[in-house]
Amino acid sequence: MTNTTQAEPKRFRLDTTSDRMFMQVLSLVGGLYVLLIVGMLVADIAAVRPTHIIAAFTSPEIRYAVKLSLFSCFMTGCFSLLISVPLAYVISRLQGPWRHVLDILLDIPFVLPPVVIGLSLLLLFNSPWGRAIERIIPVSYAVPGVILAQFPVACAFALRIMRSTFEQMNPRLEQVALTLGCSQQQVFRHVVLPQARRGMLAAFTLAWSRSLGEFGPVMIFAGTIRMHTEVLPTSVFFEINDGHIELAVAIALLMILLSTIAMFIVRLAGMPGVFHKGVV
Repeated sequence: MTNTTQAEPKRFRLDTTSDRMFMQVLSLVGGLYVLLIVGMLVADIAAVRPTHIIAAFTSPEIRYAVKLSLFSCFMTGCFSLLISVPLAYVISRLQGPWRHVLDILLDIPFVLPPVVIGLSLLLLFNSPWGRAIERIIPVSYAVPGVILAQFPVACAFALRIMRSTFEQMNPRLEQVALTLGCSQQQVFRHVVLPQARRGMLAAFTLAWSRSLGEFGPVMIFAGTIRMHTEVLPTSVFFEINDGHIELAVAIALLMILLSTIAMFIVRLAGMPGVFHKGVV
């Protein structure tokens, strides 16, 4: 049973004129960022007409990019969940200096430039081990390469969420199950995982959403090959290069819509802490 009790947000008491002025200044500074986001969205919407949207989705290249993006993001989300759930559980229960070492190592995808991730994958699969894998399954400049290029950062997001989920659980339930004769595997399956369902939904959804916008690693490792490794960010790149700004914006609006739906699903899963407690 997870601890769902949350402290009520503190309310500011604006008893004096100086307090009110101070809050107004803070609101003004923060409001500039809000206006920037709203301005970008309005600019995108104003730049396209229904004919541009129709033209975008009647293009066979863009339809292929939509299908490949949905497929690759789904697979990336599944792999991210498959790795992040057991790894986050181990880290959340781990004690000692190795926990800090793992924290630093697993946070590396957050700080690496996207192009560096793609270059590192390319070098890895040019090594003897990588070439051995390529003989069995073509990865670089192929669809598996798209999924692998999306995976490192997406999995890092999922790992953060799952770790927060496990750390918020009451460990007493696991201890009671162990004292009743359950094995650690049984405790994980029947006690831990049922409590982590909402966290798993949030982790998969954010990993999927993060994969949707991945461009740098995909471009370097999987290439920008039309009708082969073309995903939605690649389509935006192609359309801008061809001077079709309206088509690029139409694709961008689709990505914004999909990302907004993903955020709504996370909120629906009851994971507001994903956004407000430093998880992401």
